[in-house]
Amino acid sequence: MKAIITVIGKDQVGIMYGVSGVLSELNVNIEDVTQTIMQEYFTMLMLVRIDETQTGFGELKTALEELGKEKGLSIRIQKEEIFDTMHKI
Repeated sequence: MKAIITVIGKDQVGIMYGVSGVLSELNVNIEDVTQTIMQEYFTMLMLVRIDETQTGFGELKTALEELGKEKGLSIRIQKEEIFDTMHKI
């Protein structure tokens, strides 16, 4: 199963490191990533595979949201099929 992660916030050192660290700890594989800085704002989209994680989706979501709170970022995760359905409407 795949999921889409979005990260948005003021640019700062360590965003990619923090997000990839949480994913690594939970055995989530990053399959694709795109990021850019628009003026002082960092934006990133990640496509991740969550099949191998022993952590439930809710726990993964909570871990990412907690990192977002610590760093002052908006970090969201959606299962791929929900993301696809939302963008077909």
